[in-house]
Amino acid sequence: MKNLKFLTLIILTSIFTLTSCQDEIDVENGDNPNTNSSTSPTASNLERSSMYDGSFDDFIDGVSCSSILFPFTATVNDTQVTLVSESDYSLVLNILGEFIADDDSIELQFPLSVKLSNYTEVVVTNQTEYDAIIDACETAEENAEDAISCINIDFPVTLLTYNINIEQTGSVVLESEQELYTYMSNINEDEFFAVNYPITATLNGDSDTVIEISSDADLQSSISDCLENEDIEDEAEDNAEALENILVDTTFKIESFIETGIDKANDYIEYTIDFSNDLSCTAENTVNTLIADIEGTYEVTSSTEVYLNLTFSANASFELLNHTWEVTSFSESSITLQSTTNAAITLVLEKI
Repeated sequence: MKNLKFLTLIILTSIFTLTSCQDEIDVENGDNPNTNSSTSPTASNLERSSMYDGSFDDFIDGVSCSSILFPFTATVNDTQVTLVSESDYSLVLNILGEFIADDDSIELQFPLSVKLSNYTEVVVTNQTEYDAIIDACETAEENAEDAISCINIDFPVTLLTYNINIEQTGSVVLESEQELYTYMSNINEDEFFAVNYPITATLNGDSDTVIEISSDADLQSSISDCLENEDIEDEAEDNAEALENILVDTTFKIESFIETGIDKANDYIEYTIDFSNDLSCTAENTVNTLIADIEGTYEVTSSTEVYLNLTFSANASFELLNHTWEVTSFSESSITLQSTTNAAITLVLEKI
């Protein structure tokens, strides 16, 4: 119980302190009317953006507010795996990805060490203590107090410091996310600050776009946009999982295949396509059983949209279906697809 109380305490409060040498007063900038207190939106944005992001191992622990430190051992779908570095993540991913739409299970072996969003490292000795970390993370997410991981501020960052009279007292240069987090989480009520703009940041995504931020309002706008995009990506990921569940161990027919303005569905009228749990698919001629099956593979992915990749071989007609298709709509009985390279090419699969 003492361990549990200690864990809860360090989860909810930061124990770091930062000692920074302040530069001489910035005469050029002088008093800044856009100063921020410890409770300002900018303070919250900077603190959340600089928290330790533990989401990279969510496929193992399902907790974005912390990550498990190496080495540790887990039982993945009845297979025991010991991980000593990030390269061992592939061992877990390979087991989880062997089949889709199955019931994966991961059982962690205690004790293990975790790194929390406030950069504290703690030893967790049992599931009860780990559940406390999970509960604290869920509470932080519900209250919008968890890490903002969709934007990475580039360093160094200079903050201008002010007293309660909004008189500039100096400046501090922060060199890392941890330094920024520690500074923001330890500001006193009578201390104020202003960001020495412009700063740059990287938006996490397909292109890792670098942006310039020129004001507090610009920072707020950038964070709002990236969080909105993150919500869209999360929704697409959920839809991709739903589509996988529809495809697996299900047989479809080609209802429509339009290319160069012509519907070529009749070329496939004798065939059905079966999607298996191991990411393979098979086209079978149901009229002439002497014709060999056509083997292929498939994969469902997502970013802000859901995609279905089809790859067939050894058959010219089915090789025409080899596209990365955007899933424009789907239901339990029908999937409508559009080629990502040529919007005029569409494919509709109907469940049999």
